[in-house]
Amino acid sequence: MYPEDLKYTAEHEWVKAGEGPVRVGITDFAQDALGDIVYVQLPEVGSVVRAGDSCGELESTKSVSDLFAPVNGTVRAVNEALADQPDLVNTDPYGEGWLLDIEVDDDAEVDALMDAETYQGQLDPS
Repeated sequence: MYPEDLKYTAEHEWVKAGEGPVRVGITDFAQDALGDIVYVQLPEVGSVVRAGDSCGELESTKSVSDLFAPVNGTVRAVNEALADQPDLVNTDPYGEGWLLDIEVDDDAEVDALMDAETYQGQLDPS
């Protein structure tokens, strides 16, 4: 249910590492819990973010929720498409609904995040 090639946070963000900055979004669990997303506020490109700190907001028909930075680093890109189509977060949370790219200060921070099995286990501790 959760892509194996991603890392996850307890705050329901996912991180995809590769060459260069990591890509960040919210999990299917998070978008489902939020409901229909109607507005996304993301940090400015060039902003420095700290792991665990709020760096944006997701507004849904149910509530407004903070987006937390999963790692320390510098924002290198934000998903501009979400300004006109915030529902992409609901319809494609692991693809077109990505949120931002962060240049990570220390790659070990990404390695320390949960794998898919651990993340799913904390959702359903049965």
